Amino acid sequence: MAEQCASAGSCSRESCEGCPSAAGGQAAKESFLAEMNQYSSIKKVIGIVSGKGGVGKSFVTASLAAQMNKLGYKVGILDADITGPSIPKMFGVKGPAVGTEMGIMPVEAKDGTKIISLNLLVEDEEAPVVWRGPILAGTVKQFYSDVVWGDIDYLFVDMPPGTGDVPLTVFQSLPVDGIVIVTSPQELVQMIVKKAVNMANMMNIPILGVVENYSFLKCPDCGKEITIFGESKIDEVAKANNMEVLGKLPLNPAYAQKADEGCFDEIENPYLEKAYEVLKNL
Repeated sequence: MAEQCASAGSCSRESCEGCPSAAGGQAAKESFLAEMNQYSSIKKVIGIVSGKGGVGKSFVTASLAAQMNKLGYKVGILDADITGPSIPKMFGVKGPAVGTEMGIMPVEAKDGTKIISLNLLVEDEEAPVVWRGPILAGTVKQFYSDVVWGDIDYLFVDMPPGTGDVPLTVFQSLPVDGIVIVTSPQELVQMIVKKAVNMANMMNIPILGVVENYSFLKCPDCGKEITIFGESKIDEVAKANNMEVLGKLPLNPAYAQKADEGCFDEIENPYLEKAYEVLKNL
């Protein structure tokens, strides 16, 4: 085939049939996709991403999953933040996840949310994960292909921060229907968001919108909104990048307490109403 396609003049319809170039590269893109577990049916895959760590990406992931569950949808969370998993703790679930002839069974939270995370597969939850990028990326693919998700309306993928091996693997290997970008109000927000936007555009992944976390703190006495990290710039940043603002989340000690107690499913988060509507209309 290499000799036959060495030049445009040597190509024929028969010799180049099936060549990725003939389909505009689409076949090449599809060849990276991991196979879904044969006992799974996942309608929508939603990635939650950020350009840097510490902006509350897992909080947004858990909030979206918990609320869509309350709305009657079947949801799962693939914790792709292999070196810093927090989803099991937030939902109060522990391993071990059980392997069967069909594959690995996700652990179900008390609200029915199906969860897979490295913390559900290791003996010591506090042991550091000292793995190189390719191993981390391979693990994420296995979480999609080897886990028996069953019938899922939304699979939320909590990705590690940045634009490294794992986000790249998710974008190439999973049929991502859209991403939600999470950021914070600091001055460097535009650079952080732009990194995530540029990567999504390079990979032809739809951007559903952006969420600003730590947007304000509401005074428990007078109700005044205090902008601890400075005035929000997310509306300007979203407009510059042709995105929709899906929510501005406050610092709320009650939310943190529920997460620490493993009762995240009990949280009501009205600040993401626009995000819920966008997800329902996908």
